[in-house]
Amino acid sequence: MTKQHRPDSNDRSTSGLRIQSMIENTKNNIREAEMAMEYAGEEELEHLQEKNQRRQHEIDIKEKEKADKAAQKAREDSFK
Repeated sequence: MTKQHRPDSNDRSTSGLRIQSMIENTKNNIREAEMAMEYAGEEELEHLQEKNQRRQHEIDIKEKEKADKAAQKAREDSFK
């Protein structure tokens, strides 16, 4: 059996792409929840709205993290 190469979780060369993928997945979840809200009862509607607020907060955090990693990479690249 051949051993598959798995990217290192600390590999900065792919971290921006991973973060962007997480952001896009979360945005898709928000859109799907918004569609489900059209058919939701009052309790479910409130639950979905709260969940989307948490999702939006997570997106804000991930976008800041992505910007921080890009700035860090730019600093590192400037010393090469």
